[in-house]
Amino acid sequence: MALGYKARRRWSLVILLIGLPLYVVAAVNVIDLFDRPPFWVELAVYVILGFLWAMPFKFVFKGVGKEDPDQQNDQNQ
Repeated sequence: MALGYKARRRWSLVILLIGLPLYVVAAVNVIDLFDRPPFWVELAVYVILGFLWAMPFKFVFKGVGKEDPDQQNDQNQ
């Protein structure tokens, strides 16, 4: 089931405003479970986790920053 442009745009806002802060809190709590690792290890973990959170949502964010393709087609006709 493909999401339309408006649905992808709404879901991207929900993911960024609610999901991302929750993910950041979860990542910090996971790191805090262990003794604080060296700075470079901690930085590497946060960078890797920063890329991993977006992978499942790549299809939602694709093309959201562009104009609505359906609206553009309606104006040309």
